Amino acid sequence: MPVRGALRSRPERSRPRTPDTSASPPTPWSADPYSDALRTGQGPLYLRRPDGWLLPLDVERWCARADAADLEALRRCEGAVLDVGCGPGRLVAELAALGRPALGIDVSEAAVAHTVRLGGQALHRSVFEPLPGEGRWDTALLVDGNVGIGGDPAALLRRMSQLLAPGGLLIVEAVPDMDVDERVHVHVVRVANDHGAAGPAFPWARLGAPALLRHAARAGWRPDAQWEAGGRSFVALRNRSTSSTAEPPNSAAVISSQRDRNLSPDRPVADR
Repeated sequence: MPVRGALRSRPERSRPRTPDTSASPPTPWSADPYSDALRTGQGPLYLRRPDGWLLPLDVERWCARADAADLEALRRCEGAVLDVGCGPGRLVAELAALGRPALGIDVSEAAVAHTVRLGGQALHRSVFEPLPGEGRWDTALLVDGNVGIGGDPAALLRRMSQLLAPGGLLIVEAVPDMDVDERVHVHVVRVANDHGAAGPAFPWARLGAPALLRHAARAGWRPDAQWEAGGRSFVALRNRSTSSTAEPPNSAAVISSQRDRNLSPDRPVADR
């Protein structure tokens, strides 16, 4: 899909769609355990259920450069890319280094700041809030388990459909080698057995590829590709194709839109 035009210089041709905020999560990733881990670039860090179940979070990989599995996913990206839950920004920074138009969004101020320091563009905002370029993104990413955002995969997939252009590409990382489909309430914790160090509770979800494909089919997505790399599992989905007069975003489109809100290059884009 060609990437032309500028969001700030061309008028909108259609009324922006109102995002579905029914599943909008709180902002747990701004809690100190996560922010501290991003500042140091090191774990341990976990998601913990009330029953004590723990999911290790791969902070070191998130804070490192994009690895071979990441690069394989990025190679499949088309046009302007929106990284939802960009974390410390390795994917956005890699795309920027390649000269590809990309924007990350994250509810963690520490993650947004880290992304900007790496040379990427990022916005401090939830996916369920209004975003630039709605309905015009060519590719969106939900990696590192971010299909779990909000604890309601169906609502998240509906929201992603709103953000992408007709026929746009969604790349999702699923739980590898498992047909898991679960909703959980979790805390971010730095120390596995320290219940006093937890951030606020929030809803999360975990999906294996089979469950993801079932949810996607019900939401009108069609499968485009499926692969494994580096012990990780990925699914690519195509947004439903409908007629639209919306213009696609481009590098200047989205980036200049954000720079108007972020006059200092040393500060992350803030939600204002």
